[in-house]
Amino acid sequence: MRHYEVMVILDPSLDERTVAPSLDTFLNVIRTTGGNVEKVEVWGKRRLSFEINKSSEGIYAVLDLTSTPDAVKELDRQLGLQETVLRTKVMRRHPPKATKASAKAAKNAAKAKV
Repeated sequence: MRHYEVMVILDPSLDERTVAPSLDTFLNVIRTTGGNVEKVEVWGKRRLSFEINKSSEGIYAVLDLTSTPDAVKELDRQLGLQETVLRTKVMRRHPPKATKASAKAAKNAAKAKV
């Protein structure tokens, strides 16, 4: 299982209250494969940096989920088939890497315990 963040830009003519329930139907793909939907954030209507399908605004939604790569690929495919979805972006969230400063602090803490 991997951690993913999916950003979805929806048609601005949709009612913002119906965005989360409509996305929930697509998230069943993740749930049926044993994945977990951690958070669904609807940011609301925002201005786009360039027009997409003659729309200068879009409703943004961010999904945090843990799933298999195949299930996320299927979710992205299903979202792409919807006419109300303008764009999707899937990003894999990596665990934060240890920096030199944090590694040095951990090493010093270990020495202090001895």
